[in-house]
Order: sequence, then C-alpha cells, then structure tokens
Amino acid sequence: MKKSIILAAGKGTRMKSTYPKVVHKVCGKEMVNHVIDTSKSAGVDETIVILGHGIDAVKEVLSDDVRIAIQEEQLGTAHAVMMANDYIDDADTVVVLCGDTPLISEETLVEFFKHHAQNNNAVTVLTTEVDDPTGYGRVIRDSSNEFMKIVEQKDASEQEKSVREINSGIYCFNGAFLKDSLQYVGNNNAQGEYYLPDTIEIIRNMGGRADAYLGATIEELMGVNSRVQLSDAERIMRRRINEQHMINGVTIIDTDSTYIDSGVVIGVDTVILPGCMISGKTVIGSNCVIGPQTGISDSIIGDRTSVKKSEVIKSIVGEDTNVGPYAYLRPNSSIGNECKIGDFVEVKNASFGDGSKASHLSYIGDAQVGERVNIGCGVVFVNYDGKNKFKSVVEDDAFIGSNSNLVAPVVVKKDAFIATGSTITDDIPAGSLGIARQRQVIKEGWVQKKREIDSEK
Repeated sequence: MKKSIILAAGKGTRMKSTYPKVVHKVCGKEMVNHVIDTSKSAGVDETIVILGHGIDAVKEVLSDDVRIAIQEEQLGTAHAVMMANDYIDDADTVVVLCGDTPLISEETLVEFFKHHAQNNNAVTVLTTEVDDPTGYGRVIRDSSNEFMKIVEQKDASEQEKSVREINSGIYCFNGAFLKDSLQYVGNNNAQGEYYLPDTIEIIRNMGGRADAYLGATIEELMGVNSRVQLSDAERIMRRRINEQHMINGVTIIDTDSTYIDSGVVIGVDTVILPGCMISGKTVIGSNCVIGPQTGISDSIIGDRTSVKKSEVIKSIVGEDTNVGPYAYLRPNSSIGNECKIGDFVEVKNASFGDGSKASHLSYIGDAQVGERVNIGCGVVFVNYDGKNKFKSVVEDDAFIGSNSNLVAPVVVKKDAFIATGSTITDDIPAGSLGIARQRQVIKEGWVQKKREIDSEK
C-alpha cells in the first residue's frame, strides 16, 4: 500500500499570522490539501498528516479519510515522521511530503514512485538541479553517477558546494526500513533535533539500497514560508490552472487578469474575458461567455450562458440565459433556461422559471417566480417587515408592471397582470389585473397659489 506522511506541524512564524501556515490558501485551496490531493492523484492510498501548532485549525480543513498524528514538540523531521509509526506497515511504500509545498505535481510523484519501485530502493530522495544551490543540501554522486550522500551547505567542501543537484526534502521509503532506521536517528547536532536525511546512511548500513531521483523542478519544490512566497505560489499555480483550461478547450483572453480556483470546472469553447474571478466548486458549461469583470463562486452555469460584469454566489444559472451587466445573484438563487437577469437586478434566495425576464433595476428576494414571467423595471419584492422574511409567489405567464411592489406574503396567480406603480398586498387571481395606486388628481393653478403664499411670508 502507498502511504503519504505529510509534515504540517510547524507554526510558520514568518507568515505573521494567527493561523498555521499550511491552512493558508493557494488558488482557493489550503496548501496542505493541495499536497494531499496531488499525492492521492499520484496513487497514494492513505494519508497521515503530522500536526503540531494550530491543530484544531488544520483539522477543520482536512477530510475525514485523513489520519492525524500529533507532534507535541517539534524536534525535527525524523521526529515528526516517528509520530506516524503506528500507521506504517513493513510492506508499505511511504512518501514523506511537506505541507507547505503546494506546487508539487502529480506527474513528478508518479515518476518518483516508479523509479523507487523499479530500482528496488529502500529509500529514494527526490532531487532537482538549480543554478544557485546556496543554502540547500547537495546531492553527492560517485564517478558512476550513483548516489552517495547528502551534504548540508555548512558541511560541504568547496568542490561539493559547486554541485547543482539539491535535496528536495521529499523521500520515498520502504516501510520496514523506515521504521527500523528511525530507531537509530540521533540528535547529536547543534539544534538537538532528529533529522530525516540521517536515515539514509542508517538504511545503507542495514543493507538497504539508497538512491536519488533527479526528476523535479525547483518551482514545484518551492516551500511557502512568508506572504511573499505565498503570492509567488499563487501566481505559479494560477498560471498552471489557466494553461490547463486552455489546453482543455477554454479561451482565456488575458491570463494575467483571470483568477480561477483549482476546483473549478469549465466546458469547451467557453470564453473567459479579462477581470474574472471564478472560485470555489464552480462548474461552467460549454460555449459560455464569462466577463469581463465578473465574479462567480460555488455556482453552476449552464451551457451557452453569458454572465457579464456581474456577481454570482452559490447559485444556479440555466442554459441560454443572459446575466448582467451589473447583476447580483446572491446565495440560493436558481435561474432557469432562456432567462434574462439584466442590469442592476438583484436576486436572493429565489427561483426564476424558464423564459422569465427581469431586465432592469429590480430586487427579487425570497421569491418563487414561474415560467415566462416579465418583471418590469424597478420592481421590488418586499420580503422583510423588520423582523421576519416572507415569500412571494408569481405563477407562470404573469406580468409585473414597472415600479411595482409585491409585499410578501403574496401570490400572483397564473396569467395575472400587475398595473405599473402598484403596491400589491393581496393575492391576485388568475387572469386578473391588479391595480393598487391612488387615482391621479389635478389641481389647476396650484403652483401660482403656492408662490403667492410663499411671497407673503
């Protein structure tokens, strides 16, 4: 069985945050969950996360299938891995990952596992080459290119310092060799900590094969320890996400101004215009036009639908529908097929049937609107009495005249009409015209009389 041990016990003081480092998000997903999901997609069957600082905050973002081990004192990487000892079986293949490296790729881990298995290694170190290796542990090989050891910067000779291959901090172990070697790791060093790289020499002495796999890029091994590095990771991840969508058939006009979270799904031939932020578990259909300047979060958008200069939050929009510009769909809104939600229309906790239209300047809150309904300009669904919310129902084929108020709870029956400027407080029967406004009164000469009165004061 393949298992991953993810080191996530650190506080991350350089983040200057009240939250543990690994729960900070990159493209809408916590760093630790990026690592977990990538390892799972690469074939890991079981995940153990090592927690220390901010245990409750990290637990909140982890799925129920993740095992948790607690490192009460942070005494080094080997000590952290020891905390997972009860979850490791001798026959397991165990990969040790860092919870603050969200950019590690599935492809790299798949090849890493393959190299480890094909060479019958007891331990394999994932490595990369960099132009400037300063500060990193160097990977030293012999004249036959066989892996010999890892030398830290402070211990390296001048010749070893010139080596460009560096240790990533990611390891793959045979379960039995990992468990046995951890027993012999000491802390006789300046920091008094137990270091995981020390297991390499111990495993060799036990007769196990130690190897290094040069197969990663420095970009995907980048650890996030500060807000600046978090921003760098966000930029890299955003570029990857946008490129993958374009490979899958989505047109993105300006990748630099388009922000798409990692969990978003977009259909082919959809066009994303500049200035869009698409987040959460949003699903967008095919042949849509999104943007410009549009935000969509945790929502579903049907095929051939346009959302322009608008905000859509936790809502559903059907097919062949036009939203915007400047529309606002608040949570729990459901818009049907072939609808129009026009400029400065706000919808909240409401259903809107197929073929219905609200073209301008309306508020539709706590409502059930049927099919082929026309909501005129300036219509307000008055749903709040200062204490409680109430629901309005407008049935199929009704017509709500401009500048009308529907004071909930009220029902407008099928094929009914509401006269412009009406304030409706009672139900309107099917096929009826509802008028609720005072008759117009003309007072001739009123203006001149008012002026005369004002001049005498």
